[in-house]
Amino acid sequence: MSLSKDVSVEVFAADFAWGASTAAYQVEGAWDLDGRGPSIWDIFSHTKGRVFEDQNGDVACNSYRLWDEDLRCIQHLGLTHYRFSFSWSRLLPDGTTNYVNPKGVAYYNKVINDLTGKAITPMVTLNHFDLPQALEHRGGWKSPEIVDVFDSYARFCFKTFGDRVKFWITLNEPQIYAKLGYEDGLFAPGVKEKGSALYLVGHNMLRAHARVWHSYHAHFRHLQRGKVSIALNSDWAMPSDPGCPEDVAAAQRYMDFSLGWFACPVFCTGDYPESMRSRIEARNLELDFVDGQRLPKFSEDEPTVLGTADFFALNYYTSRKVKQASPRPGELSFAADQGAERTTDPSWPICGVSWLAVFPEGLRKLLSYIKETCNNPAIYITENGFAQMGPVELEDLDRCQFYRDTLQEVSKAIRDDGVNVKGYFAWSLLDNFEWTHGFSVRFGLFHVDFSRDERSRTVYRSGREYAAVVARHRGHTKFSKD
Repeated sequence: MSLSKDVSVEVFAADFAWGASTAAYQVEGAWDLDGRGPSIWDIFSHTKGRVFEDQNGDVACNSYRLWDEDLRCIQHLGLTHYRFSFSWSRLLPDGTTNYVNPKGVAYYNKVINDLTGKAITPMVTLNHFDLPQALEHRGGWKSPEIVDVFDSYARFCFKTFGDRVKFWITLNEPQIYAKLGYEDGLFAPGVKEKGSALYLVGHNMLRAHARVWHSYHAHFRHLQRGKVSIALNSDWAMPSDPGCPEDVAAAQRYMDFSLGWFACPVFCTGDYPESMRSRIEARNLELDFVDGQRLPKFSEDEPTVLGTADFFALNYYTSRKVKQASPRPGELSFAADQGAERTTDPSWPICGVSWLAVFPEGLRKLLSYIKETCNNPAIYITENGFAQMGPVELEDLDRCQFYRDTLQEVSKAIRDDGVNVKGYFAWSLLDNFEWTHGFSVRFGLFHVDFSRDERSRTVYRSGREYAAVVARHRGHTKFSKD
């Protein structure tokens, strides 16, 4: 059964967004061309031992030079939407509006104009992990002043591109950025400050997001009529033993410390989840920290973070089984605060990387959870995908089955659970630089041959079948209108 015939497209609304996603550092290349300043990922990936086989994004998919090829790929799939990110340091080399790089502006103007000229709606992420290195030298996301700097950058983008861009994502996956970048040191900027820096970084990212949303709402929304959100990643967590109260509580804490960390302040209460704050405050006493020293409090002098999202942008990849975990005495870490140990159900197949267990049903469960806990928001699934490693398989039948199963679960969430899902974006349009995995992991609907200067794009079977779903949906909606 083909993907296009096996998905009930009638469930999806006529204006459902069918898209694919990329990120600037992962595809653009041209890292030091035409006035672009360095980002933290340029510095991080140029340090030996950080990335698989010391690979980097200096060239990546070469999308800066090969945008026309990317556009053809998007058109080939028949997408209605395309999510991509701005390279902050390509637009503002030192991260501030003191100097604007005209060639960076011209590049993104071309991308946006080409998309809208083909009736493809752009969804733009302002910062997808690649903070300008010049700002990192000033403290990066640990510094309180980053809020003002990010707001200035965002206002520049709204003023320059907002007449054509109607969907904005402020930040991508702040939980991943904070934990992997400042707790584990596995992502740029490679900081390892256990149990402390990540909460400050997350807090400043939330403050910056809220400031930008309020700026857009006050100064741009009435003319541009766009929407602003923040892309939140989350696994779906289930207790290892549903009959064990400790495991049930641990699974809920896992959700609170991952999705809830950012979703609760924005969509629910204006503050961190109660379990998160109480756990950290209790551990502060145990570890002789001043109350509130690790998990900051939101100031009443700043614009509220509650309600600062016009839709819920969700990145979902996998699910977990979770059990109770007790920290070692004196242990200072995010994991110890969370008190939850994650495992993988052995019945779930693993795709590519070890952490990526395939469980499409988890997406349906997560969508319903968001509906119930976050006041039934409109949800765009802004990333979801299936990894391939080893020899390239253009006839990627496993990925085809993954998309078939996943879209069926999304349709069930809409039809049976009443979840207001407004769009689905596959990760990714292209095989690309997958952060510390380099080019060893491939998520693309199009294969990119990184061994050749031409960086040729070849559609996978999953890309052809995804295109057929989109075409069938468009045919159905056209027919229903007639």
